[in-house]
Amino acid sequence: MKVRVLGCSGAIARDCRTTSFLIDDDLLIDAGTGVGDLTLDEMRAVGHVFLTHSHLDHIAALPLMVDATAACRRAPLQIHALAETLAALKAHVFNDAIWPDFSRIPSQAAPLVSFHELATGERLALGGREIEVLPARHTVPAVGYAVSAGSAAWVFSGDTERNPPFWQRLNQLDVAMLVIETAFSNRETAVAERSLHLSPTTLAGELDQIAADKRFPIYISHTKPAETELIMREIDDMERAHHGRAGRRHDIRQLTAGQVFEL
Repeated sequence: MKVRVLGCSGAIARDCRTTSFLIDDDLLIDAGTGVGDLTLDEMRAVGHVFLTHSHLDHIAALPLMVDATAACRRAPLQIHALAETLAALKAHVFNDAIWPDFSRIPSQAAPLVSFHELATGERLALGGREIEVLPARHTVPAVGYAVSAGSAAWVFSGDTERNPPFWQRLNQLDVAMLVIETAFSNRETAVAERSLHLSPTTLAGELDQIAADKRFPIYISHTKPAETELIMREIDDMERAHHGRAGRRHDIRQLTAGQVFEL
């Protein structure tokens, strides 16, 4: 299984693209502005999009991608998400005011998109892969995902704050790597808590819930561009301080657009 990072920033700026991951050639996890770097042929090959939640930085490119591939798509693009996320898309994006309702175009019998409801804890088989819907805790209904293809899983937290059920399930999985958000620096911890995001302080407490026998690389995503360097320094400082003489327990790295992982 191949995971290509199209975007992993918490906002836009030059060379900063918002959240989207391409799994192999046919599956997107979220559809932020990073999707815009795909070629038309690459967009056309995508048959499924799994959304974590309805916020704009995770769906911004979705309506534009549907429009870009409309003339050459032979089957509906399948959009998978929580019921609340699908309802938000239908009410606020594919509503014939912001964007055409592609679930009825060119006809209801042969639309360009179809909507598929997910539930937390659900597992789906798709093209030799298993996709598990993981719990997240955010200001709107949200999920994370674990994706595997007969081996250890790629795990994505989605946008989330402190979330014990996520760690309970992660500790039961064979994990190849974890992508977890840390949107704000410690000086913005209050803002992070109000918006249900992580800061380095809360991230440290979350990582303490990883079982002692678990070892895998942890990649930090969704940092605000103006604070990325500070966030990564604070994470490094806290990891050193948290474990004292024992040194670093976790292998924590910054995620960047363009990275490709073979799992």
